Amino acid sequence: MQVPQTKIPHIVFLFSDTGGGHRSAVEAILEAMSMAFPGKMTAEMVDIFKDYAPVPLNQAPTIYPPLSRMPEMWGLGYRLSDGKYRTRAFSNMIWPYIRQSTHRLVKENKCNLFVSVHPLSNTPVLKAMRRDHRPFMTVVTDMVSTHAFWYDNRSDLVVVATEEAKERGVAYGVDPEKIRVVGLPVAQRFCNPPSDKAALRERLGWPKDLPVILLVGGGEGMGPIEKIARAIDESGLQAGMAIVCGRNAKLKTTLETYSWRNPVSIYGFTRDMPDFMAAADMLVTKAGPGTISEAFIAGLPIIIYSRMPGQEDGNVFYTVNHNAGIWAPHPERVVAAIREWIDDPVKHQQVVDACHAIAKPDAALQIAKIIAEQVGVKR
Repeated sequence: MQVPQTKIPHIVFLFSDTGGGHRSAVEAILEAMSMAFPGKMTAEMVDIFKDYAPVPLNQAPTIYPPLSRMPEMWGLGYRLSDGKYRTRAFSNMIWPYIRQSTHRLVKENKCNLFVSVHPLSNTPVLKAMRRDHRPFMTVVTDMVSTHAFWYDNRSDLVVVATEEAKERGVAYGVDPEKIRVVGLPVAQRFCNPPSDKAALRERLGWPKDLPVILLVGGGEGMGPIEKIARAIDESGLQAGMAIVCGRNAKLKTTLETYSWRNPVSIYGFTRDMPDFMAAADMLVTKAGPGTISEAFIAGLPIIIYSRMPGQEDGNVFYTVNHNAGIWAPHPERVVAAIREWIDDPVKHQQVVDACHAIAKPDAALQIAKIIAEQVGVKR
């Protein structure tokens, strides 16, 4: 559905800081919009929980981090709530409580297009828009094992990262003609042609004559990073490490006091991940969709040590099934995977090639073009 324009179209992105992926996806799309359509569209971000949800739902961004540290509980809730009829029942149950705030969201946000990047905004907002003819678009920011909450056939368009996510959308009742497989939107700095690896390593102070392992735990530095780092260092492998602790200051301090046998660089939260990925030889990470997508683009073989049950299960299967990485849920398995790639450069290169083969570096640009189509903007 398109809306005739008499002025610059305005886009409202519905998101929430329940995990870093929703915000980073919007920021990547906004960046692509400004590059491809400078001055032709305006946009703003609306946090569906902080800005509009009633108490206690407005505390969801605060509650999310501790909840995400309980993966088994998270997985149970994910599985119990997933399914077309279960999500419908839940939506009907919660609707009387959120009806007023959702109608207020729709009324107060004058725009030519709503773009949702959060699964819990879709059905309520679409329900509140029953007599509102503005277009509504969903950008799914999970890769493979996408929850039923993402899919509502009243959405004019649903953009997904993989064919597997499209199949799930069709199974949950969305018209396949409404679903486009584009990829996960990633910031442009991850998609630029890589700098010379040797020059990057020299600038970063990383060893030039050893393989370098990039070890990350997301923005919050979660997971058994310390155990994995020590296992790698004590394994006898001749390799350097770059460890990104994110906002986990305690972890960073602990690692900085350790006597390492091999060259190790330790970082807190950083904006240098594109350079880190370009300079490293392999990535050890949890199964976050954003990091995995960025690694595909960088051609960086992936060793996955943990995942959020339910939500990220498919990310592991997708990576392994495409020969782009290895599932290694214990430190000794991580060490074995690293050793395998160090000892067999041909196999390592095959994984590099596999990453490049499934990378979608232009996803954010493609989504920007789709948004422009929806509101009648041409380049």
